[in-house]
Amino acid sequence: MIKRIFNRQNLPWIFTVVFALALVVVLVAKRGPGSSGNEINGVVQDNSGRRVIEWVDPMISQGPPHTTRSNKPGRAVDCGMKLVPLYADEASTSASTSTVSGYANVSLPPARQQVIGVKLAKAELRDLSRSTRTVGRVALDERKLAQIHTKFEGFIENLYVNFTGQPVRRGQPLFSIYSPDLLLTQQELILAERNRSQFGSTLADSARRRLLLWDMSPVDIDRVVRSGKPERDVIIRSPVDGVVLTKNALQGTRVMPTDTLYEIGDLSHVWILADVYEFDLPYVRVGQTAQVTFSSIPGRSWTGRVTFVSPTLDDKTRTAKVRLELDNPAGLLRPDMYAEVILQEPVGMAVAVPDSAVLQTGTRSIAFVDRGNGVFEPREVRTGVKANGYYEIKSGISAGETVAVDANFLIDSESRLKAALSGMGAKQ
Repeated sequence: MIKRIFNRQNLPWIFTVVFALALVVVLVAKRGPGSSGNEINGVVQDNSGRRVIEWVDPMISQGPPHTTRSNKPGRAVDCGMKLVPLYADEASTSASTSTVSGYANVSLPPARQQVIGVKLAKAELRDLSRSTRTVGRVALDERKLAQIHTKFEGFIENLYVNFTGQPVRRGQPLFSIYSPDLLLTQQELILAERNRSQFGSTLADSARRRLLLWDMSPVDIDRVVRSGKPERDVIIRSPVDGVVLTKNALQGTRVMPTDTLYEIGDLSHVWILADVYEFDLPYVRVGQTAQVTFSSIPGRSWTGRVTFVSPTLDDKTRTAKVRLELDNPAGLLRPDMYAEVILQEPVGMAVAVPDSAVLQTGTRSIAFVDRGNGVFEPREVRTGVKANGYYEIKSGISAGETVAVDANFLIDSESRLKAALSGMGAKQ
């Protein structure tokens, strides 16, 4: 029987069967126990038909093999997450060297991107306008504030404006005052005018000029000359339109030239003094437009312009005073009211990315650009202004490129780790 099977005629068939059995044994041994996926020409593939090198933890692709890598599907030992396939084409691409020192390109399969929450956005041209929000208060326009003094000693006889807050007009009587010096000068003027032919005009003009310098009005002086009788009480009038802010004048009081009797301020035009932090000051300039609102006046807003930026900082608050000017014809804005200020600085058209796309390391700014097929390339970028949630990109990224805007700190960690491991391998 055995001789009949192993005769010369059956030897080719026997050799064919033995070769086929040996090939099956080799393929099974190479595939390994418990492996998953299809094998075509000795290469493990998943349902997509792409070559799978290994299965990795979707959260960490570097580290001890027993926790993050496997030659078969399963779950990570440390966190229990389902392992995802690492394809051969992704591995070869991610191995490329980054142009940023200390960083390496990172390959993230779509499944892993979804797990760690990667989101993408395009760098595009935007019309940027930077807004600086701050608070301030209403202040008097110092150029429209007047203090009332007498230029001589005297006694207040009558008060015509007798309470704080009273509105006054230019030329309106404030009070009357008796002064021996004024009375004597009036008598000199009357005498000089009566004897103009004898003394000439010099004496009369000198007396008139002295009364004018003592704030006696030209109308009152002319009345004294016409009547020929000096006025015992001289009326002091308001030099400006406004509101009485301070009143120290009292009837019967003796006053000196150094006494401030009234302070009168014009509130038809006011200042807003805003506090701006030092890091916002480079974006504030004279002539800049600002929107001003008041919580005490809901539904209304005012538009003003920056007219002054303080050259000094408050050493405690680290802020500088920025002055805006507003018209206030209705008198709604009162001194020391709190204001909310928005300073707007137009930047113009610029390439911009969401601010979350840029990682600040302290010495440089890094963004991760999507190169396709799940590969993220680290780029060092130079940023400009930050406005309305976007960074102006001056170099490093072009309009139309796609960047990671969420979970990029995880990409950053992996990129640095891969670069460090690559450097360790190079030293060995």
